Amino acid sequence: MRRLFVLLPLIAVLALVAGSAQAQDKIELFGGYSYVHAPTEWNEAVLCPAPACPVTMVTPKLSLNGWEFSGAYKAKDWLGLGADFSSHYGSFNGASYHLQTYLFGPQISLPGKISPFAHLLVGGAHATSGVTLTPASALTPANGSPSNGFATAVGVGIDIKIAPFVWVRPVQIDYLATRLNSSTQSQPRISTGVVLHF
Repeated sequence: MRRLFVLLPLIAVLALVAGSAQAQDKIELFGGYSYVHAPTEWNEAVLCPAPACPVTMVTPKLSLNGWEFSGAYKAKDWLGLGADFSSHYGSFNGASYHLQTYLFGPQISLPGKISPFAHLLVGGAHATSGVTLTPASALTPANGSPSNGFATAVGVGIDIKIAPFVWVRPVQIDYLATRLNSSTQSQPRISTGVVLHF
């Protein structure tokens, strides 16, 4: 009898949660790995005894690894308002580079167990670069560091339901544009991870 009194409220709560899961599917949280292929600019000075050493501009595209966290509030089954935060890290010849973005905007999705989506996000970016010195040269950011600017992302992805409240996002692909130091950087961003629905 005691077990029945303990199990009954638990069963009632579980039934209530399961029955109202569709009605409560208003909040979506995503977290996972993210990759950006970012264009950068560096000044490389060859160290020499003369007062004016030769300086060359190098513009490598860096492979930045990091994380992305986003959330969306769904006003309708197909329409949500999202916030997206990401941080990516990389290096070039020993000098470090760090890119952060914070973006906001609408997200459109097709409801279902397999749910494709698209979003348009706008916000800001913050980039920092580390300086490196070697016996032969000095590498410094071409436009200084840190720098702040405008950012936007247009992207698509797909979510797949694997359990109640739990989805997997096998791929999200964004075109990420940043405006830092009076120049525009265009870079792809690819993310994957887990989505929770509440």
